[in-house]
Amino acid sequence: MTRVIHTGDTHIGYQQYNTPERRRDFLEAFDSVATDAIEDDVDAVIHAGDLFHDRRPGLIDLQGTVEVLRRLADAEVPFLAVVGNHEGKRDAQWLDLFADLGLATRLGPSPIVVDDVAFYGLDFVPRSRREDLAYDFDSIPDSAEHAALVSHGLFEPFAHADWDTETVLEEASVDFDAMLLGDNHAADTAEVADTWVTYCGSTERASASEREDRGYNLVTFDSDVAISRRSIPGTREFVFVDVDLAEGEGVDRVQERVREYDLEDAVVIVTVEGEGRPIAPAAVEELALERGALVARVNDRRELADEDAEISVSFADPDAAVRERVRELGLSDAALEIDQTVRDDDVVDANVRESTRRRVEELLESDDSAFAPAPERDPADVQTVADALPGGDDTTAEALEEGDAALEGGNAALEENDSDETAAVTEVAPEADETEPDDADTTSLGDFA
Repeated sequence: MTRVIHTGDTHIGYQQYNTPERRRDFLEAFDSVATDAIEDDVDAVIHAGDLFHDRRPGLIDLQGTVEVLRRLADAEVPFLAVVGNHEGKRDAQWLDLFADLGLATRLGPSPIVVDDVAFYGLDFVPRSRREDLAYDFDSIPDSAEHAALVSHGLFEPFAHADWDTETVLEEASVDFDAMLLGDNHAADTAEVADTWVTYCGSTERASASEREDRGYNLVTFDSDVAISRRSIPGTREFVFVDVDLAEGEGVDRVQERVREYDLEDAVVIVTVEGEGRPIAPAAVEELALERGALVARVNDRRELADEDAEISVSFADPDAAVRERVRELGLSDAALEIDQTVRDDDVVDANVRESTRRRVEELLESDDSAFAPAPERDPADVQTVADALPGGDDTTAEALEEGDAALEGGNAALEENDSDETAAVTEVAPEADETEPDDADTTSLGDFA
């Protein structure tokens, strides 16, 4: 019998809500998983990607991670992992460094056998590159009775899926007993083509939509595969205050609801729905902070009419001007895709910069000339996002809709690569810019040479 902890999406280094406390929380959650692994004497810790939140983690995050991995190594608990979309670099990966230090094993097409289980790895692969992906894996060693594939991506049949699990299993050169997955922060398990497919969920709440307790999977390989769920005690408490305002109610009612909770050191998420009067989020957030909350955010989901909107102002058609100017710029398809990202209402403002940066890196990694101008393109042939804005002509809007398949690889990739954040963060009030300075508190492989 082989027992392993299946974890992932630890997102170490994520300074959520721009608070150093939340940054420490993500590392401490990973440390808690390692402590459980050592105390429970499991045979290995399997990490399904996104160990780090960013491909350039800060030095303090790297030091903390090395310390945790060293504790596992000292306890002779192997740490096996794949690379996720958040942390993936063009060449060498942080996992390679940890492997060089003897603290981790990066999984790949060749099996790593732990007791009687052969573990294989498949790093995150952008959707644009999956069509030609060959699922060739080395044969299962005679010493192994089971085989498991560890990967990072959004696999069917779970939410936000864009990766056909049956195709992977059918085309794989190895018959897997289980797929241990990361990327989707919601823990879940299903059986696909006689193979157990499971997400372990994130170890900390990376967005306000992750209301369930955080945890990891304990996977036992015996005569069959058994998957059980464990919570991580001691993670930062999130207090969710949902308020359904009745007609005539306002901020007093919201504050009354907030006072019903113990908010000490908690992240407080107040969600307002229903009718009622407009509220000032700052008044609610200040109350929560006065009552000891670490962070408070108000998400008013209502679409209230602007009672003061009586002034009528007439402009020339700005959307038409945008369409015309974008066409004239001679932008490449990649640039047009980024234009769509910036205008996409589904990507919250706080995430636009990071989403755009990641997508630009992916596009350049696929094609160095992705952003080369296309000056010879006939402006009439250019379909822009502005074409679909209210007031855009029906023909171009329809054409844009039909062109979604071409654009899908970009915008959907942004959403789905960040599904663990983007879809979730839609419930979070806009945050301060959480992007770290490029040169602040970061290090490189060279620092460890």
